[in-house]
Amino acid sequence: MDATEYQSAAADTAVHPDGDEAILYLALGLAGEAGEVADLVKKWRRGHSATGELDDAKLDNVPEEVGDVIWYAARLCDELGYDFDDVLENNIAKLTDRQDTGSLHTHD
Repeated sequence: MDATEYQSAAADTAVHPDGDEAILYLALGLAGEAGEVADLVKKWRRGHSATGELDDAKLDNVPEEVGDVIWYAARLCDELGYDFDDVLENNIAKLTDRQDTGSLHTHD
């Protein structure tokens, strides 16, 4: 499945308000789902701090939550009239440009 197919399939599963309310709903949903990913990682890291051991089971739901982030992003793009393929391609082009100009650095 490519991004355009995903965007269309996501629209088929959408149950949310229309118009301006949709944009608000989707943006807040995107932030909420990203927060859920962050919370899972926080709990994983907290387990490390308390016991010295990483509890990888805390990360088991990350793919599901990332999927929700992608759904909200695809729906928000759709509501705003953006093609998800274009958004993804433009993002990689921006990051490649930053890499080529030395704006991206690795963290050692």
